Amino acid sequence: MNNRQLFLQHIAQTSPAPIGIEMVKAQGIHLFDAAGKKYVDMISGFSVCNIGHSHPKVIKAVQDQAAEYMHLIVYGEFIESPQTTYAKLLTDHLPASLNCVYFTNSGAEATEGAMKLAKRVTGRSKIIAFNKGYHGSTQGALSVMGDEYWRNAFRPLLPDVHHYDYNSWDVIDAIDAQTACVILETVQAESGIIAPDKTWIQAIRKKCDDNCVLFILDEIQAGFGRTGSLWAFEQFDIVPDILLLGKALGGGMPLGAFIANQKMMNTLTYDPVLGHITTFGGHPVSCAAGKAALEVLLEGKFIEEVKRKEKILQQNLVHPAILSYRSFGLWMSLQFATDELTRAIIHRCINNGLITDWFLFAGNRMRIAPPLIITDEQLIEMCKVIIQSIDEAER
Repeated sequence: MNNRQLFLQHIAQTSPAPIGIEMVKAQGIHLFDAAGKKYVDMISGFSVCNIGHSHPKVIKAVQDQAAEYMHLIVYGEFIESPQTTYAKLLTDHLPASLNCVYFTNSGAEATEGAMKLAKRVTGRSKIIAFNKGYHGSTQGALSVMGDEYWRNAFRPLLPDVHHYDYNSWDVIDAIDAQTACVILETVQAESGIIAPDKTWIQAIRKKCDDNCVLFILDEIQAGFGRTGSLWAFEQFDIVPDILLLGKALGGGMPLGAFIANQKMMNTLTYDPVLGHITTFGGHPVSCAAGKAALEVLLEGKFIEEVKRKEKILQQNLVHPAILSYRSFGLWMSLQFATDELTRAIIHRCINNGLITDWFLFAGNRMRIAPPLIITDEQLIEMCKVIIQSIDEAER
C-alpha cells in the first residue's frame, strides 16, 4: 500500500478532494514532492513560514533545545528558558501594556484563552464578533466565527455572541456595559483580505474604553510582518487589551499565544486556581524555534520591503479575468467570476509549480501570501506563472 492510499485510509480528511501531493522537503520558499518536482509556496503554509521553510537558525535552535530537553511540566512548576526568553523578546517589541504572555499550542487555543480571560476580568458574558471573521475551529472559537455555514452543524454553541459586519458602524452602539469583549482580526484574512477603516477601528477602541470592555485583536495571520509592520495594529494607532498570535509565532513549530497586561492575566491564577492550563502549550522546542524565527525576521530587512513587494504584485497581476484584487502588505486576494473558475486556476497554478488556495469565506478569491524572504525576481516570475495559469484555466 503506497503513501497516498495510507493517507486516504488512515488520515482524517477535511475535504472530499484533497490535493494529495506527497511533499518530502521544504527549503526557503520552495517545497519538493516525492517525484522531485519543485513548487513555490505562495501562501507560506497559511502564513506560518513568513521567513520561509527550514531556516538554518531555526533548525539549529530546534536541534539544540531537543538535545537539552523536550517536554517537562510546561506550566506552573518549572522555569524554562525557551519560554521566558521568547516571552521577553516578544514583549520587548510590543506596547508596554502587553507585557504578559500565555503560550498555547495554536491560534485557536489562544482564542479560547482570551475569551476566558475577558469573562474572568469583566464578569460579563456578552461577546461581539464579526461576520466573515475566523479565529479557529474549536467550539469556543467556532462560536465567534463569522459564518453560519460552518457554525450551524455544531450548534448549540456559546450563548450571548453577537456578530456584526466588519467596518459597519452599527457595532459601536452594541458595545455596552454588558459586553465582556470585542474580538476582531486587525485585517480580516478569510474574507479575502479586508482592512479596517482607521476611524472605525479607533472608534471601537474608544467605545471599549468607555465601557470597560476588553478589546481583543487577532493577529494570528496578520502578525509578524505580513502587513508591512511587525504588528498590523501599529498601522492604525491602536493597542489591544489582548493580542492573539499563532502561525508564524512558532517559526514552523506549533505555537500560539494570548498576550495581555500581567494584572489581568493574574486573574486566571485564583478562584479557581489553574484557571487556564495546558499540557503542551509553550513547548520548549516550539518556543526555541519561534524565538529564532523572530530574530531572523527582526535582523533582516524583510518587513521594510513588504510594501514595495506589494506594489510588484499589484503591477504584475493584471489580467481581464481578475475582476478585482485586495491587498494589505504581502498579502493579496484575486477575485474571479466564479468559485469554479477560481478552483480551476488554483489547480493550474499547482500543476505549474505554485502552491496557492482560496479563502474560507471567499471561494471566488485566490490567496497570495508568499514568504517575506521572496526576492523581487522570484515574485515577478510567480506572477507570470499565475497569469499563465489563468490563461490555461480559461481555455
